[in-house]
Order: sequence, then C-alpha cells, then structure tokens
Amino acid sequence: MSPESALRGPVRKERPAPTRRSANRYDASGEKLGEVDLEPSIFGIEPNEAVLHQVVTAQLAAARSGTQSTKTRAEVRGGGAKPYRQKGTGRARQGSERSPHFAGGGIALGPKPRSYRQRTPKKMVRLALASALSDRAADGRVLVVDRWPWEQPKTKDAIAALEALDLGGRVLAVLAGDDLVAGRSFANLSEVDTIVASELNAYDVLRSDWVVFTDATLPGGGTPEAAAEEPENEEQGDA
Repeated sequence: MSPESALRGPVRKERPAPTRRSANRYDASGEKLGEVDLEPSIFGIEPNEAVLHQVVTAQLAAARSGTQSTKTRAEVRGGGAKPYRQKGTGRARQGSERSPHFAGGGIALGPKPRSYRQRTPKKMVRLALASALSDRAADGRVLVVDRWPWEQPKTKDAIAALEALDLGGRVLAVLAGDDLVAGRSFANLSEVDTIVASELNAYDVLRSDWVVFTDATLPGGGTPEAAAEEPENEEQGDA
C-alpha cells in the first residue's frame, strides 16, 4: 500500500445529476389537464437503497410497542423454602423451586419492556423519502389531481374517481390537513391509504403502487405545462 493511499480519506460515490420528470395532471372525473413538472431534487434522484433500508427498518422498529414482559426468578411468587434436603436423596442440589428449570419458575433472559426506537438523522429521512418518490416517479407511478371537489364524504364518489383515474393496486392519497371530506371518502376502501402531506414517509410510499398528490400537497410545487396553453395557441392560430 502506498503512503498516498494510506492517508487518503473515504471516497464518496459520484451520483448522477437529478433527472427532470413530469407527472400527468387530472381532475377528479379523470379528464387530463396536462402535465406537471416534478421537482428534480425530490423526484429525480438516484434512489439510495442503503439509506432506504436503514430508514424503513428504523420506522418499523419504532412502531413496535416493546411492552412484552416476563418475570425472573426474583419476581415469581414462592420458592422461599429449600425443596428437599441437601444430601441423601440422589437428586441434584436445589435451593429453590422457582429456578428457571422448574415448572412455574422464573424465565431466564426473558423479554422486558423496552423501546426499539432507533435514532435516524433528519438528512437520512429526507433522502429516503426522496429516493422512494424518485423510484415511483421513474416508473410513472406518481399522479397529480387538481383537487378533490366533494362536498359530502361518499365512498361511492371515491370509487368513481379511482376508476376514472385508472388506478389499480394499492394507492396512497396525499391530502392536505384540512381535506377531511376526501379523507373520510377514502376511509372505507382497503386498497387506499391516506396520509397528511406533512407526515409523508418512505415506508408508506414504498408499500404503495400509486402515489396521488393534489396541487396543494405536491412537494416542490410543480408547474403545469402546455395543456393549459393549447386553447390560447388555437385562438392565436385562428386569428
């Protein structure tokens, strides 16, 4: 090993520049309104699988209750008297009936209440979310709806919207904090998960086949493209 290589620090992997991607934009009736430019730093990066694995593992660990408990030989009831005399019985010497190898005895090395939570840096959490969203965007599985226009919560309207948008499999609908009607409309559909935009995370994105945003919840605030300009161009052509 040369002295230069011995003194050199860790080599950082060169990652490609973010890719510009777009998503189709619809209304709730399934009519296409054009396309939306997605933020490259959120939807266009190369997914970091190592960070995704660590963040998802930490999230699943934090969801564990950690309340299981067993009693040691010091905590079980009884066992104060020596079960039989020390010598002359032909049996092994025993001092308590509550030793782990006796029925009704304590548990050796059993579980105790604990927290499974892991500390994950915020930068890793953000990178994992961007990696998950980039993976879905690369497969064309990100869709934008202008808004959910329902005035009353109805599961029938939610089913009709999913069919009009041709969404199959598991769908993750990202809602605004005040979009309560849409949340209740989707609540009875087992194949649809709803989440508030501020709580969007990598695990919920990865377990979904489609991620559906609204104009209000799309990260980075995408910009609609040419579809909105087509009528104006036609008018100019006629003129």
